[in-house]
Amino acid sequence: MSVLAWGFLIGAKLFDLRVLVGAWSAAPPESLSMLPYGAKYPVDTGDFFIPSSAALLVATLGALIAGWRTPLNYRVLLAISFAMIFGTLILTVTEFWPRNAALWAVAQGSATAIQDHDAIVRMVRAWVTLDWVRIVMGTVGFVASIRAISVPYPEPAELPAAASLQSKVIYVVGIATIVAFVVFFVSKA
Repeated sequence: MSVLAWGFLIGAKLFDLRVLVGAWSAAPPESLSMLPYGAKYPVDTGDFFIPSSAALLVATLGALIAGWRTPLNYRVLLAISFAMIFGTLILTVTEFWPRNAALWAVAQGSATAIQDHDAIVRMVRAWVTLDWVRIVMGTVGFVASIRAISVPYPEPAELPAAASLQSKVIYVVGIATIVAFVVFFVSKA
């Protein structure tokens, strides 16, 4: 599931970056009128990316949990895939959401929006650069998940012993933290 979800999201993100972002970032601040939220573009790309990304986070976490008792090289690939989508979501919340709000304010001509032309251009360029970082992170996660499904699954005799109670508690706390983040992320949509 994580391989399919990664492929789907990477493809959509590349389309978004090359077509939609390419349009609204072409000549800021004038081109910001093409941001995908207003009357000229009555679609919110977050309606697609937020639930899809949350589903990918759950899929990669499920793959990591399901493969936890496999050899280390297999778990590392699963952990990389999970870390890439988790890191992408953290980057989105901390870096993109504030920039999106600031750019939207400029596009709407808000009195509180940034007025300096050069500052607006720098913000748009930083947004695009960070979006390429998300593409790279997604590609790493996608490749790691593809590699993970191509590693032969070990024989039962080669599997590590069952986890200790302490490890199980850590897993449960970690999973609860991820679930809380998914709820937070989706609730902000």
